[in-house]
Amino acid sequence: MKSSNIGGQAVMEGIMMRHGDSYSIAVRKPDQEIEVKVEAYKSFIKNKKLLSLPIIRGVFNFIDSMVVGTKCLMYSATFFEDEEGEEKKEVSKEERKKQEEKEAKQEKLIMYGTVAFSVVISVAIFMLLPYYLTSLLRHFTSSQGILAFVESVVRVLIFLLYLALISRMKDIQRTFEYHGAEHKCINCIEHGLELNVENVMKSSREHKRCGTSFLFFVMIVSAIFLLFIRVDSAIWRVAIRILLLPIIAGVSYELIRLAGRSDNKLVNLLSKPGLMIQRMSTREPDEKEVEVAIVAVEAVFDWRAYLAENFEYQYEAEEVSSSEEGYE
Repeated sequence: MKSSNIGGQAVMEGIMMRHGDSYSIAVRKPDQEIEVKVEAYKSFIKNKKLLSLPIIRGVFNFIDSMVVGTKCLMYSATFFEDEEGEEKKEVSKEERKKQEEKEAKQEKLIMYGTVAFSVVISVAIFMLLPYYLTSLLRHFTSSQGILAFVESVVRVLIFLLYLALISRMKDIQRTFEYHGAEHKCINCIEHGLELNVENVMKSSREHKRCGTSFLFFVMIVSAIFLLFIRVDSAIWRVAIRILLLPIIAGVSYELIRLAGRSDNKLVNLLSKPGLMIQRMSTREPDEKEVEVAIVAVEAVFDWRAYLAENFEYQYEAEEVSSSEEGYE
């Protein structure tokens, strides 16, 4: 199975799909129409050689994904804001332009602020909290190996508890359904099926390149690193956990990248825990949510050409140019 190299993310009542140098956002609006927007994907790192280096590229890709993901979430939320601001006073073109520029700057600040806040909270909850909880055991054992193992177990338990708690929220459940639709679309294509509602609905909602699996690899890689890095100073133990994060993220990216491109038995075995956790972070979507996912995919990816190249499928010209009725 050849990877399609499509990546995505669930947003509010919609899906973002990225492929190559562009990404799309498809959102089911309150009036039930699907709004789709396509934008060029621009990394904040312009040096392509740097982005091709193993491990290093993972760090920058992770940051890029957070920035683009937050931007898409903010965009999707604009369709569901309170209607009280809909009636705006008429202003001149000049004033409107100034207002739009001001709003754009504010959105940019909010976006980067949200990303920074998310990173800080994630580090605090999933890296530092497990360390401090495990430190309580130092009164009973001085074995660094045991402490590192317990810290890793605590980290996984906190992650599972976090998923279990947020999955009880109604809005998050809807987002998890769109997350499932995203995976189903990619699996549908990568398993040689035509991209339509029927085929997507029967495809798996688990995928090896999922962000949930990436986070699980982060925990495993961090456990291995911390098992071999030992210092006596409590301050340095905390500092090392923070300083190692970029390297841990880079290595985890390479593992998830390998998993998405390989059907090796060992790779599949290593991917199993992440796939199991995806049962918590995804839900079965309905047909309307699948329709949104299909629109997002088709905006940035020629799945017919992919199938023709990798599965020797031939499509009649009229099929290729046919309109997808019911998705607008």
